[in-house]
Amino acid sequence: MATELYMPKNGMDMTEGTIVKWLKNVGDPVEKDEPVMEIETDKITMESESPASGVLLAKLYKDGAVVPVLTTIGYIGEPGEKVPEAAAPKAEAAKAETAVETAAPLPKAEKKDGYDVAVIGGGPAGYVAAIRAAQLGGKVILFEKDTVGGTCLNRGCIPTKTYLKTAEYIHHIHAAASRGIIVNAESSVDMPKVVAYKNKVVKTLTGGVAGLLKSNGVTVVNGEAELENTTTVVCAGKTYKADKIILCGGSKAIRIPIPGVDHKDVMTSDEILDMTEVPERLGIIGGGVIGCELASAFSAFGSKVTIVEAMDRVVSMLDQDISAEVDKTLKKSGASVNCGRKVLEIKDNGGHPVIVTDNGEFECDKVLLSIGRAADLGCLGKLKDEIKTERGKIVVDDTMKTTVDNIYACGDINGRIMLAHSAFKMGEVAAENAVTGSAVKCDLRYVPSCLYLSPEAASVGLTEEKARELHPEGIRVGKFNMAANGRSVASGEKAGFIKVVADNKYGQILGVHMVGGVASEMIAEPTALMQMEITVNEVADSIIHAHPSYSEAFAEACADCLGRCIHQPPKK
Repeated sequence: MATELYMPKNGMDMTEGTIVKWLKNVGDPVEKDEPVMEIETDKITMESESPASGVLLAKLYKDGAVVPVLTTIGYIGEPGEKVPEAAAPKAEAAKAETAVETAAPLPKAEKKDGYDVAVIGGGPAGYVAAIRAAQLGGKVILFEKDTVGGTCLNRGCIPTKTYLKTAEYIHHIHAAASRGIIVNAESSVDMPKVVAYKNKVVKTLTGGVAGLLKSNGVTVVNGEAELENTTTVVCAGKTYKADKIILCGGSKAIRIPIPGVDHKDVMTSDEILDMTEVPERLGIIGGGVIGCELASAFSAFGSKVTIVEAMDRVVSMLDQDISAEVDKTLKKSGASVNCGRKVLEIKDNGGHPVIVTDNGEFECDKVLLSIGRAADLGCLGKLKDEIKTERGKIVVDDTMKTTVDNIYACGDINGRIMLAHSAFKMGEVAAENAVTGSAVKCDLRYVPSCLYLSPEAASVGLTEEKARELHPEGIRVGKFNMAANGRSVASGEKAGFIKVVADNKYGQILGVHMVGGVASEMIAEPTALMQMEITVNEVADSIIHAHPSYSEAFAEACADCLGRCIHQPPKK
């Protein structure tokens, strides 16, 4: 089948490009990765390379044409192969006259019946699996019921971080006067514009994912898909055959089964990100990552936030020191944090929801249910009893294979670690195993977790509590406070710390936990070093960090494990 040449999208903001000149004529032989044309965008001229070897079968636009990104502009294939019967876009849409020039056709090449790999779900696990499978030479089809990008891009990670960046601007405005900047410290939020900006960011990134899928030759079908049998997917009444199937159905917000949960002013994280008003009183049920991040954002926007958490501390899955610092951060922002409270019901008081707990009631204007997410198993279809599940999640081995030999499951749907970046890695591993037949294992020992408050928090590896449990022979704990870090003090961000937990015998780093600065970026270094089994001794002795920088605090914490931290008083 002929391979498309298209106008590449060489940047998130690129919408069109100009064909400066073709470097090949129709009928000329072309090698894979050989330049076939020069294009111009934003006054930058570059060569565009062929995605395949063959001959240039057709040029759909003349030199000088201005063409929208991802538009087909030509075809590469076997000599004489017939190109698809698709006319070029109208000349006025491309701002230049089209010139359909084709080579003489030969008999059509035989087409493979079905696909090598079918992927259900276009979220972080699904679109990465599809692209990687295509990179490995597979013929790939992907099914997505909504918009590619999944919860992460559309209703989770990216929209939330956009809100939190807006909140950060508000914090900077309020802090400006202390740095000698004369401003009117009064601020307010135009929520419809906040939502519009978030939507623009989401559209940019989902459009980028769509472009990546197309550029890698992945067929995308919009619609809700499910398994008909072990090699067949059904979507919108049509069936599709595939040798291997990768299930990436993602997850959905949980709604607790309590009286009043269907109150009109009770939302999940899916709905709150489209709310075009700032509620005067926002109640949040659940003090996990999502609850704490949205509490931080809406506190900055002007809401009086009340968090109700059943556990004895917020973000209880993280190290206790991080929980304590996050608790202080939320309270400093004006939020009320109420831990150890079991929610019994949500009752109505004159149209307003009231959160009723086993220890007090909290009247609100809006309530956010933020108690976690459950795997979405709708894609199992007729194999729901054949593919093994446990506690509502698909069981997989370390190769991401399910109990059915040719079917894999990645991301939230298998529940191993419900984070986008772990889903990326699971998707890559599943694709490689599905296409090549290998048995590569997915190593999820060192997956960082991040909390994007002000200041940020991040963690990788074992908490101090878990390390003590698993290493009864003893551990070392080093800690460095960001208040002693020059970059933090200069930036007015003195809150936080970096804590390093190490094996007592060898000094191997078991866990790193941090609050402050750009923790979500700093956690990358310890994550990489832990993967390589680097010790605190090697960090302290051999790695030189820039000064002043936030990240040098990590080296100081490693040195503190050894009792030799330079920039804080010795331990007593």
